[in-house]
Amino acid sequence: MTSRPQLAARLAALLPDLSPWRSSADFRLLWVQGLVTFFGSSMALIALPLQIKHLTGSPLAVGAMGAVELVPLVVFGLYGGALADSADRRKVILATEAGLGLLALVLLVNAALPGPMLWPLYVVAGGVSALAGLQRPALDSLMARIVPHEQLTAAAALNSLRWQAGAILGPALAGLVVAYAGHATAYAVTVVTFAVSVLLCRRLAPAPPAEKGQKPSLRGIAEGARYAWSRPVLLGTYAIDMAAMFFAFPNTVFPFLSDELDAEWSLGLMYAAGSVGSLLLGLTSGWTSRVRRHGLFVVFGAAVWGLAIAAAGWFGNVWLVLVCLAVAGAGDMLSGLGRSTIWNQTIPEELRGRLAGIEVLSYSVGPQLGQVRAGGMAGWTGTRTAVWSGGVACIASVALLAAALPKLLTYDSETDADALRRRAQREEGLEAAPAG
Repeated sequence: MTSRPQLAARLAALLPDLSPWRSSADFRLLWVQGLVTFFGSSMALIALPLQIKHLTGSPLAVGAMGAVELVPLVVFGLYGGALADSADRRKVILATEAGLGLLALVLLVNAALPGPMLWPLYVVAGGVSALAGLQRPALDSLMARIVPHEQLTAAAALNSLRWQAGAILGPALAGLVVAYAGHATAYAVTVVTFAVSVLLCRRLAPAPPAEKGQKPSLRGIAEGARYAWSRPVLLGTYAIDMAAMFFAFPNTVFPFLSDELDAEWSLGLMYAAGSVGSLLLGLTSGWTSRVRRHGLFVVFGAAVWGLAIAAAGWFGNVWLVLVCLAVAGAGDMLSGLGRSTIWNQTIPEELRGRLAGIEVLSYSVGPQLGQVRAGGMAGWTGTRTAVWSGGVACIASVALLAAALPKLLTYDSETDADALRRRAQREEGLEAAPAG
């Protein structure tokens, strides 16, 4: 029999690893800043498609938001990656966060008009996509600099907990706020959270580029793309994530799915359910710090995501749908932990920003295209068919990609040449030490 001390030790081993929080002051700042800003962003994330739905009544019009966001995300995501390798990343984060706050203010002003207009919603959606494309490479590339190499998986788990906490509270409250206080109130909360975020970002330590004098250029972007193409493990993480999100990202049709299930009250819960699953996995993520085969995380997590989304589209009971969405969120987090760890463990510091720009495309372009796919297919075949068929296509694509890129499945952080090289780079002090 297992003794009480042994049981307590096993339970403690499941708790999140807090070592990145203790070792890096900048990690603590970014963690709190991300929680604040994601809470506000989640409010807008729910209010914006709901406002388009109320103004048009069309699932295609809601799905078109993804098409509007796609081009700015691609262009500015790639440029943002080159910018992160040539500029102070702190300044990039601060400027883009302020810009996002101004766009939230535009939404607030438009919602406060006697007759809110439709076109500003699409303009702001495109602007948010552009600024997010500029910001994400700077944020993502900063993590590998401020957190010790051996704590990167723990940092990814803590960051996921932060995002999921915001994603749960934001959508759950946004549905209530929009229903009882209107879109303008939701946008006002978003504006306030971005103002707080800017104040927190000002306290970050400077993060100058690894190679001084380098300027953003097409040649630099191409250099990063060539490196990514030469790494089958990286290609696998990008391809599987994009396929999973393209085929099985049904968020844009949730307003119509809740109507079809005769459960309008469940809309906020649908948006939050995936984050609940991710949060539960994150709260028991201590074991992930001891795993070496992170490629298995990527493949298995994406397959679970697709299976759960297929089940969510198949079931007609709203509570079973919510459970399936929670399971999907857990699978997505597991896959995300694998991707983030592989990226941060293997990519050289001098290419980190440009590869982070490609990462932005891999986990953002897929959802944007997925919104268009889900909205268009829902208008053609019906909402539930659009959801379950996307989940089936996700499972099939993940299986094909895993078979075509076997090195992803065999990735081991203790033997991979790039991971060992990156570890040596950190240990030899060739880049900035973590703050704190």
